[in-house]
Amino acid sequence: MQDKRGAATYGQIKDYVLEHRGLKVSSLYIAQVKQKCGIIERENYNKAKSEDAKQPQCPPEKEVAIMEALRYYGMII
Repeated sequence: MQDKRGAATYGQIKDYVLEHRGLKVSSLYIAQVKQKCGIIERENYNKAKSEDAKQPQCPPEKEVAIMEALRYYGMII
């Protein structure tokens, strides 16, 4: 595993959360948490056709685990 602070792939975040918390998280949940933290994501070209499309929201325990991983990788303080 690389030790590059400030940047981590979604795979690295997923692996960290699984290893340290025993939880599987989706890319959608990671993107939601990153957005809450103000981390700019690139434009998603695979958007839903309707504006009122429903997306599952990240459960609180997974949000905490993802935040821990983002802190570990130096992406948030």
